[in-house]
Amino acid sequence: MLHALKFDPITELTRTTASSVKEHWRKVMQDVRDQQAVLVTNHNEPQAVIISAEQYQALQAQIVGLQRDLASLREQSPVLQQLRDSFDARLSSLDAAGAGSKARALLRKPARLKGKVAAGTGY
Repeated sequence: MLHALKFDPITELTRTTASSVKEHWRKVMQDVRDQQAVLVTNHNEPQAVIISAEQYQALQAQIVGLQRDLASLREQSPVLQQLRDSFDARLSSLDAAGAGSKARALLRKPARLKGKVAAGTGY
């Protein structure tokens, strides 16, 4: 079972400099344990985020689960794929030569329904 991971905005992370990471590794790792993530900066510009190995593994597991769910949804929805294909085929007709001028000419003509409602694929 996947648990929801919480990620603070990068602007709210504990910051440390790249040189501080080199010089004070143990303190940085303590900050990672305490804060869940530490932002590493270089010349005050964000360069990297350090997270714990446990959080990284949880993130990997969540990604795998989401990919599995997405694949399952795609397999379960052939009707949606058929609808998408049908829409794309109709949309591609707008790329045909002269499609723009035909559409403009059609829209300029007054509608002649002769008292009937026009609906369906023939209209």
